[in-house]
Amino acid sequence: MSRLEAAVRVVLEFSEAFNRHDAPAMAALVAEDFVLEGSSLGAPAVSGRAAAEQHWQELFQRSPAAKIEIEELFGLGLRCVRRWKCAGATPCGIDGWIRGVDLFQLRQGLIGLQQVYIKGRS
Repeated sequence: MSRLEAAVRVVLEFSEAFNRHDAPAMAALVAEDFVLEGSSLGAPAVSGRAAAEQHWQELFQRSPAAKIEIEELFGLGLRCVRRWKCAGATPCGIDGWIRGVDLFQLRQGLIGLQQVYIKGRS
């Protein structure tokens, strides 16, 4: 598998774990020093695998119907971009659905950085 393909595969697996609401599986795909930036409106960054897993568990409790629909996904080297639509009671507390883009940076086969940009309804 090429490096280009590897980043996309990891992000696809990460997305599938999100849709299963499987925080431990998501945590297994991120580096120990993982950083999640901009996960919700006005939220501070989340740093570290354990803190991210706790964040996702809380998110799934608040938004049990939240699902990510990937609208576009592409990778280049150790970077990957995912354009998505999130339906259900969304993680940002917005009823209905929202759109966003995530920028991922991988290293040694794990996600080291996820930067989330939320557009809102369109």
